[in-house]
Amino acid sequence: MLYRLRQRSSDEGGFTLIELLVVILIIGILAAIAIPSFLSQKSKATDASAKELARTAETTAETYATDHGGNYAGMTIAELQAYEKTIPSCPNTSNACLKTVTVAGSGSEEYTVTAEATDGHTFSIKREANGTTKRECTPASVTGSAGGGCQNSSW
Repeated sequence: MLYRLRQRSSDEGGFTLIELLVVILIIGILAAIAIPSFLSQKSKATDASAKELARTAETTAETYATDHGGNYAGMTIAELQAYEKTIPSCPNTSNACLKTVTVAGSGSEEYTVTAEATDGHTFSIKREANGTTKRECTPASVTGSAGGGCQNSSW
């Protein structure tokens, strides 16, 4: 009996076609599951970069207001860049960039800073007259994957 097993194992030199097809099928199924997960990670990374930039612009805006008696009047992207050299403006970079800075309110005590990710998603921080801040973003997504780092118009 031992002789038969040895002879049988020496006769089989490799894998059968069915075995190879099963392995290829399993690898294909695993790749179909994993690839979409990896692709959405790039969108989340670019969104995180834009969020970080919006937060940096918010901190820089507060520094600007401290130097101007609590007033945001005259605050522009160029003024923020004078305070913080690492803030890029949109036409000058291929990474996340500061898209707009708007100042509003009767006493110029409100502002909005908006950063744009490379995938087109925008992230805004709005300071209201009473001192509260709102974080808004586009596009809004309810499913979770299409919006990257922007879910339900908030971040």
